[in-house]
Amino acid sequence: MTDTIASDTSSSPGSDAAEADLARARKEHIGRYVAMILLPFVMVAMMITGYLAAMHSPAPNNMPIAVAGASQQAGEFARALEAADPDAVDVRVVSDDAAARDLVLAREVSGAVSLGADGTATVYTAGAAGASQSSMVGGLLAPPVLGQGLDLVVEDLAPLPAHDTAGLAAMFMATALMLAGYMPLSVMLSNSPELLRIRRVVPLLAGWSALIAFLVWLVAGPVLGAVEGHTAAVLGISWLSVFAVGAVQLFLTRILGPMAVIVGMLFLMVLGVPASNMGMSVHALPGLYATLHGFLPTAATGEALRSVLYFGGDGLGGHLLVLAVGAVLALAATVGVDALKRRRNPDAGDPEITLPSLTAGPRPASNRVRYVTLAFFPLGMVVMMLSFMLGAMYQPAPRDMPVTVVAATTEQAEQVIAGLEENMTGLFALEASDSLDEARAAVQDRTAVAAYVLPSATSPTATLVTNEAAGVSQQQVVSTVFGQVAAGSQMPLTVENLTPLPGADSMGTVTLYVAMGWIMSGFMLVVVAGSAQPAAMRLRRFLPIAAGWSVFMSAVIWVIADPIVGAVDGHFWPLFGTGIVAIFSTALFTAVPARLFGLLAVLPAVAILMFLGVPASNGALSVYMTPEIFTTLHAVLPMPAAVESVRSILYFGGDAVGSHLVTFAIWGAASLACVVVIDAVRARSAARKQAVEA
Repeated sequence: MTDTIASDTSSSPGSDAAEADLARARKEHIGRYVAMILLPFVMVAMMITGYLAAMHSPAPNNMPIAVAGASQQAGEFARALEAADPDAVDVRVVSDDAAARDLVLAREVSGAVSLGADGTATVYTAGAAGASQSSMVGGLLAPPVLGQGLDLVVEDLAPLPAHDTAGLAAMFMATALMLAGYMPLSVMLSNSPELLRIRRVVPLLAGWSALIAFLVWLVAGPVLGAVEGHTAAVLGISWLSVFAVGAVQLFLTRILGPMAVIVGMLFLMVLGVPASNMGMSVHALPGLYATLHGFLPTAATGEALRSVLYFGGDGLGGHLLVLAVGAVLALAATVGVDALKRRRNPDAGDPEITLPSLTAGPRPASNRVRYVTLAFFPLGMVVMMLSFMLGAMYQPAPRDMPVTVVAATTEQAEQVIAGLEENMTGLFALEASDSLDEARAAVQDRTAVAAYVLPSATSPTATLVTNEAAGVSQQQVVSTVFGQVAAGSQMPLTVENLTPLPGADSMGTVTLYVAMGWIMSGFMLVVVAGSAQPAAMRLRRFLPIAAGWSVFMSAVIWVIADPIVGAVDGHFWPLFGTGIVAIFSTALFTAVPARLFGLLAVLPAVAILMFLGVPASNGALSVYMTPEIFTTLHAVLPMPAAVESVRSILYFGGDAVGSHLVTFAIWGAASLACVVVIDAVRARSAARKQAVEA
């Protein structure tokens, strides 16, 4: 006891301070490891849960429909429509055909049906208000129209232009603008917090918004041709969108610090993209998204662009008001928070720098170099996203889509092919066959998209063999085209769907979102670790961390997809095992550019894994409907391997998983070899430098 007391009384204030510093350093060290795991977990779980929950099984949900016609007839039709599925529609009866058309063009209703006195029923849609919505309206209204013995006529009041046949220009432009608005602020807080002082950040944000607006217009318009005209309006909307989102994100950084990026991602991407009404009708999602559509900036930006591009500016004012009010309130709140902080601590300086350099090297001595690097990061993301994603998918059209033509003899099939190719050159890769079993097997194993079976003595009708689970978009194309072929030949057509999708995955998007969860998990671990805990990137530490993370996140993604959301039914072990391999190999790959470029590794990694990977994946859109380069990339990139693995496991008994595991193994092994070489070269260089200094 005496020794202890003596020891305590002899301790100096300096040693106490040293112990306190050591304890703080220890806590910070542990905290960085916690952040390294917690941040990517929250981001990936939030993104995948949000997208799967919103979009795995879209169905009409209080979809506003107008009914016009004679009072009694319209009333009876409206009641019958509501009785069929009360939760699916929100029906309003209008006075006449003109009123129904006006409501569709004003986007106050998703569609309308006008009942004529001559026994016809005209269904009005607006393709420019959403291609998926138009299709859903047609599917919703056609059965009751035909069920009442009426002649069905479908009219698209606002068809999409030829330069944007999928209507994706506004969606991708809005997403890029959201990215440019929220991404720079959090990076700036960690790297150059002096720029966030209100007198500096407002003019910087205004200039940044102008630069991004110009780039978005340049890429989407003159470069790609997805937008024609409307230059001033597109530039103005884009500027206001980036400025408003940046202003809100500035306020969030004031109150949440680095965690503001998670809140921004939640409201702009996780909730904002589904609620935008761009890719999927907001009336086909849970009711929450119709409410969010009224005030989230992603929706306001997308609808403002849609209004200008396709509807002559009708309804533009309300969407601009959402953005302007958000910007003003956010800036006022930021000024208020700053004033309160100054009152509490007049001597407080800028926040601590936690990310000294965005590159793999030391912090640049020159502020100009540092600021240029800071701007280059989000600029690169915006330009790549628009160039790769929009460039790949804004004009989907079949290209060399493999289809087998089956007849009693190969010669007969070849004759039919010769006639078809006169009008469909380049659209389909048609192959002749005299074996229905072989053709059906090719469709089942996805080497052929469909089989067109000509009538025979035993089957008087033509048959189109399709495979919905292999891709909804390609099935829709072959069904439409060969339906027209059969009608032109005056042959009845039977459609045989070998593998229908379940109700929990009615659009076939579950494969893409599960695969995205795997790829994002591997990527995000390395990105966050590189800035939060660089020590964890040493290979001997990184390998066990990445392996454990892969096991953990593979299980998490299955839990999200199955018990939480209900988008997947079982298949735990094959999904779990494949997910581990996919996540681990993706983490190894991302470690290569991370060693070379630091945080800027996000640019090449995201370009390969997401911006090129998604169009090449055969998930969101058939790979036979994108530019030819993506067919080649489909065979080699990790994202397509992940999508096709999930598809094979869920719907085809795991028949093709082995080849995709080989793809992951090649990427992982090659990446590991690169990391070893890079580390060895750097170690040798450091040893030589020490020897010279000695």
